[in-house]
Amino acid sequence: MKQGQILVISGASGAGKGTICKALTAQYPDMHLSVSATTRAPRPSEIDGVHYHFLAKSRFEEMIAQNQLLEYNRYVDNYYGTPAQPVDEALAQGRDALLEIDVNGALKVKKNRPEAILVFLVPPSLAELERRLRARGDTAPELIARRLEQAREEYKLAHQYDYIVVNSTVENACDEVSAILKAHTCKTKYRTYYLEEEK
Repeated sequence: MKQGQILVISGASGAGKGTICKALTAQYPDMHLSVSATTRAPRPSEIDGVHYHFLAKSRFEEMIAQNQLLEYNRYVDNYYGTPAQPVDEALAQGRDALLEIDVNGALKVKKNRPEAILVFLVPPSLAELERRLRARGDTAPELIARRLEQAREEYKLAHQYDYIVVNSTVENACDEVSAILKAHTCKTKYRTYYLEEEK
């Protein structure tokens, strides 16, 4: 059976992570898209189990204590993290698991699961990133400046990723990520069963 892979996509705000993940799951319907857990309250438009798993703080801390999270962080008074069980269930079925998480979370996943494939998504340039943020029309100029500064800080950690994919177009970026996945499944450690003699 095909070996399922953990594929982590990170990148600065405006790099197109959500768009690429949506395109990948459309291209690979069997791919498991990980849903993060949080202790914050859901917004009116959010659905439990779709946008997030909304958990009580006590339940989240129980998951931390029982090592049931691939990564987690605390922002202000709320926890955010990636439950391990749904990912492991997908892998056991031979399905790839796609995680769209920030840089700090991605590096924690890599520490816990060294076999995870880390992809850092970037626009063709910081100038293009700024253009995309401004084109959204819903981001204040001072927030754009902060996001660009944050992007520069995140870029400093990109060398710890396995791959960097340039999102010039959604099609090209998806082609590159697909090529990464296909090449990874051809690694010797995943295909030694082809070398075994039939009994």
